[in-house]
Amino acid sequence: MKKVALVTGVASGIGLACAKKLLSQGVAVVGMSRRAAMNEELGADFLYVSGDVSSTEDRERFVNAALEKFHRIDILVNVAGVAPKVRADLLEMTEESYDYVMGINTKGTLFLTQRVAKEMIRNEGGAKGSIVNISSMSAYTSSVNRGEYCISKAGASMITTLFADRLAEYGIMVNEVRPGIIATDMTSKVQEKYDRLIEGGLLPIGRWGTPEDIASAVYALCDGSLPYMTGQSINIDGGFHIRRL
Repeated sequence: MKKVALVTGVASGIGLACAKKLLSQGVAVVGMSRRAAMNEELGADFLYVSGDVSSTEDRERFVNAALEKFHRIDILVNVAGVAPKVRADLLEMTEESYDYVMGINTKGTLFLTQRVAKEMIRNEGGAKGSIVNISSMSAYTSSVNRGEYCISKAGASMITTLFADRLAEYGIMVNEVRPGIIATDMTSKVQEKYDRLIEGGLLPIGRWGTPEDIASAVYALCDGSLPYMTGQSINIDGGFHIRRL
């Protein structure tokens, strides 16, 4: 039986790379993003749903669309994420910016995972599903000009821990990928800054990461080859997390 994956933030970057990787391995994919439409044709096993993961109604419509077309959900990849619209010092951060970032990055991840987990529990067989959350190195790295983003990703890490604990009894594995400096639309606005840092030796693997680097790790976490691992955070960051003297 063909597995079915839900992927958020699917219109570009990491989300699109994850969708393509899963499709290339024979997994059907239902993707959602806030964009009105996707320009790429990904084949008959792909269904696109326009929606905002921070919206209760859109999350429900997303899940229902998957169930109507494919009748089950085996994989959830929570990719959708936003940076603050304006990078502001922590002392100047606004409640509006905090609510916007947390609504998508943390609240949306939490309640979509809750909704999908209830469907996965109904799946027949041993391993009932895999959930992978895309967090960030910002879950543990201070950036005082985008504090709401760091807080949101730290929250996403705890969502991984909580659901890994809660869902293990059902054979649902929940893990997390923490990307480093990845070449996406989000980081394009600060490309020169990161170019300088990478050239200066910030990363042991001295290059930008790609969405495909993240997609490969995501697939490894949901292809069934790691059945005794849950609640784990995988750093795909060029070695950024290594403390060096």
